Amino acid sequence: MYEVIIGVIIFLCFLLIIITVINNRFKLAIIKIDKAEEDINIYLQKKKELLDRTKPIINKELKIENFLNEIDLYNDDMSNFDKNDLLKRQYNNLFKVIDENEKLYKSEPLMSIFSCLNENEENVVGAIKFYNDTVVNYNKLVISFPSNIISLFKGYKKKEFYNNEKREIFEILNEK
Repeated sequence: MYEVIIGVIIFLCFLLIIITVINNRFKLAIIKIDKAEEDINIYLQKKKELLDRTKPIINKELKIENFLNEIDLYNDDMSNFDKNDLLKRQYNNLFKVIDENEKLYKSEPLMSIFSCLNENEENVVGAIKFYNDTVVNYNKLVISFPSNIISLFKGYKKKEFYNNEKREIFEILNEK
């Protein structure tokens, strides 16, 4: 009789340890994802500010009145995904205009902003890569056994990625 009670207690302790370890993995992944989202938000805000600083220079040099006006749609209520897409389009428009107008390369203020934009873009890409890698691990926890049981009880749902490449990889893993 004591052996059965001791066996049940050992089993429950083992089960509790497994649940704790899995729950801690979820919490760590969530902390990393939140940190990555904060970093991405900061870098996107800086990117917007830098792009805003290019508008008057381009307007002055090329007399383009509606240059990068879509950037005015940016607001804090947007998701980081939407902010990133919007700013990426505007960033690409800036490159296109600079490539088409060589006289802009002679503008020192614009080249200074351009240098800051390139550095900031590297930071955005790095933060997005960290976010996507962490989301891959998190989503694996959400769908794989036994952690999917905890995700069901805690209400954890799969998270989205910043680009299609990671989505495709995860869908392939999800099919297995």
